[in-house]
Amino acid sequence: MLDPATLLTESATRLAARIRGGEARARDIVDAHIEQLERANPRLNAVVETRFAEARAEADAADVRARAGAPAGPLDGVPCTIKECFRLTGMPNTSGLVARRGIVARDDATTVARLRAAGAVPLGVTNTSELCMWMESDNRVYGRTGSAHDPTRTAGGSSGGEGAIVGAGASPFGLGSDVGGSIRMPAFFNGVFGHKPTGGLVPNSGQYPVANPGPMERYVVTGPLARRAEDLFPLLRILAGPDGLDGGARALSLGDPSHVDLRGLVVLDVREKIAWPVSDELLAAQERAAWLLAARGAKVKRVRLPRLSSGLEIWSAAMSAGGGASFAELLGDGRAVRAAPELARWLAGRSPHTLPSIGLVALEKATKLLGERNLRALTLGRELKAELDELLDDRTVMLLAPHATVAPKHGHALLPPVKWAYTAVLNPMLLPITQVPLGLSRDGVPLGVQVIGGEGRDHVTIAVAEELERALGGWTMPAWLRSSAASRGRIRR
Repeated sequence: MLDPATLLTESATRLAARIRGGEARARDIVDAHIEQLERANPRLNAVVETRFAEARAEADAADVRARAGAPAGPLDGVPCTIKECFRLTGMPNTSGLVARRGIVARDDATTVARLRAAGAVPLGVTNTSELCMWMESDNRVYGRTGSAHDPTRTAGGSSGGEGAIVGAGASPFGLGSDVGGSIRMPAFFNGVFGHKPTGGLVPNSGQYPVANPGPMERYVVTGPLARRAEDLFPLLRILAGPDGLDGGARALSLGDPSHVDLRGLVVLDVREKIAWPVSDELLAAQERAAWLLAARGAKVKRVRLPRLSSGLEIWSAAMSAGGGASFAELLGDGRAVRAAPELARWLAGRSPHTLPSIGLVALEKATKLLGERNLRALTLGRELKAELDELLDDRTVMLLAPHATVAPKHGHALLPPVKWAYTAVLNPMLLPITQVPLGLSRDGVPLGVQVIGGEGRDHVTIAVAEELERALGGWTMPAWLRSSAASRGRIRR
């Protein structure tokens, strides 16, 4: 007899072991997560299309394999969710764009196929920002997603649906993507773990919009969000490796988090202001994380990286230099949207687009007009990249805030629209970053920190995340869902 509340808090790794060992049925685990999803989603609007019948059938098949002792993947029978921008057979694939409403995937994206080959059971697809390009998961196709801990606040973007449903305990892990913080901000705002892999480690094939050929193929990354840190590296092993389709994908040798010794690890505690100052509450949480690592033998250094302060300009210039189709063209489904007329339509309530998307069209045009300034920003970005590559060796990580504040109330991310620069600047640096929850604020919403490592050293940042989880507890069930999960009956073996 297993308590359903236990099934809703354990890692995917532990759930898979229970299925293999006969301690739990995959069908019971899937049913428990479906029930939790149905309880949480009406308030969160995180999952936008479900496949419950198919998921239950796949769970039943996993149980048959487990009883027979047949070979099975490492995630056989474990439920998950998939960001809607990835193709998942039979599911919508709009990326929140009205012009793509009705488009249904006929096959699986590479990373989705790899998860399913490992036995994972998708429950459905989750909400994004329009074309995956804003920190609020809101669009005219599905509406707006709220944070798992406080639905009146943003869940983040563009993987906000993933962050919210994993944060609600209704999915052990999910698949997200990140070009400016789209894994890390949702992980932070919903109190879960998220990993932005080294650029090019995981292929981006099979998602919409597709990254433009060239550097953008590595600025955009695909990676996991999970309620437990121990799942990050097993998921990364499943997802990583070229697929012959993504020109930016590369083969990299992965280390092992279990081989990372925190004694002697150098932790760079960085507090540079990027566009907007970080709140005292988040800085205190970062200091607490540094102290905990020091107590375990790490050597903490407070360092200054002045080039980071130009992070917003560096990211904007890198995106502008990416080439290929513009955001304005993607937003107009091939015909470039013009900001001023679209804003007028929005004010009249007739635009199919969100205000942040219209603002990004204007920003894109303005950035392209700043030729000389862009060149200086690109040069500064290369200098910052060289500086970070030198600092972040096998035995060094860096701590940096994921956002200037805790999750803002809906709509407040535009006041001003620059507080997300703490994640964005690091995408052109190609570095692996693990977003780590650090408990809750005085208002009961998540605190967190980015743990940043050198290229190809994903295992080091994940090892640090695992240690911080052991020290602080990591993810916790949101208070408004906790009592209902605990009061449910027991599941039969």
